[in-house]
Amino acid sequence: MARTDADVRRELVEEREQLIDAVGTLRGEIKAATDVRGMVRAHLPAATAGALGLGFVAAGGIGATVRRLIGRD
Repeated sequence: MARTDADVRRELVEEREQLIDAVGTLRGEIKAATDVRGMVRAHLPAATAGALGLGFVAAGGIGATVRRLIGRD
C-alpha cells in the first residue's frame, strides 16, 4: 500500500512535534545538570567543610599543627 502525500505530511508534522518536545526536555535537563549554584546550595554544609579543609591544607596547616604538637616552634 503506497503512502499518500497527506500521510507523509501528517507523519512529518508528528515527527516535528516529537522533536520539539525532545529539544524542550533536553534543554531542561542540561539546565539542571549545569546548575552549579543550585548544587552547591543543596550541599552547602559539605561544600563549606570541604572548602575549609582545603584551605587549611593549602595554608600548610597540617605541618604547622604537627610541629606545634611535637613542640618544635
